[in-house]
Amino acid sequence: MSRHVAIVTDSTAYLPQPAMARHGITSVPLTVVLGDEALEEGTEISARSLALALQKRRSVTTSRPSPEDFVRAYRAAADAGATGIVSLHLSAEFSGTYDAAVLAAKTAPVPVRVVDTGMVAMALGFCALAAAEAAEAGGSVDEAVAAAQKRAAGISAYFYVDTLDYLRRGGRIGAAQALLGSALAVKPLLTLDGGRIEMLEKVRTASKAIARLEELAVERAGSGAVDVAVHHLAAPERADKLAQRLRERIPGLVELHVSEVGAVIGAHTGPGLLAAVVSPR
Repeated sequence: MSRHVAIVTDSTAYLPQPAMARHGITSVPLTVVLGDEALEEGTEISARSLALALQKRRSVTTSRPSPEDFVRAYRAAADAGATGIVSLHLSAEFSGTYDAAVLAAKTAPVPVRVVDTGMVAMALGFCALAAAEAAEAGGSVDEAVAAAQKRAAGISAYFYVDTLDYLRRGGRIGAAQALLGSALAVKPLLTLDGGRIEMLEKVRTASKAIARLEELAVERAGSGAVDVAVHHLAAPERADKLAQRLRERIPGLVELHVSEVGAVIGAHTGPGLLAAVVSPR
């Protein structure tokens, strides 16, 4: 569908396909390198395959899209009738994706605003949806960017992981924090802060950590209108149980998305991940 302002994001937003199709959002995939094989996230490697590889301790790394990948996406949007593009991406603290998009924007056939949202997963996805809704209402590029940034400012994301080892290996959390968690045998709760993953709390058992994750999400949601996403990796029962509890406990819940994260984020969190993203409207 042709739009005055097109919205581009990347595969780490983990937006549901129906939502992407409904809003005409384009996603540029990151790459997972499994051994010596480079695979596109979302099309060439599944989260389940990634989880199995991690459990077998196979070498797994990730890489950004190339600038040429973004050039193709921007040209396609322009060919479809867009006169401006908003390109929203995961935190530049995690990936060079933002830098690749900035390089591509210099040669795009229409003006492109590239935004480092400081987010990841549906924290990024909700920003993309906000921008798309603003564009659909006739908003300009600046108005779509403002809508995304306003949504980002209110989002809270909480993560439980079984171990900090995967985040340590990928350089996404400090070695000292990871070693401390292992030495104390604690279950970490993490949050997004300033585009980084930071330790929020240390809890003694997995069951207590997941219960605390629920409480944090409920407290942040309050009683106003709010969207929530629950993510997991190889932990569908945990995710379904958390989602059901949040449905029961959040009075202003508008939309609730439940999904398994893709291979890129999964490579850095490991199996057992459970996350709650809370996005006030």
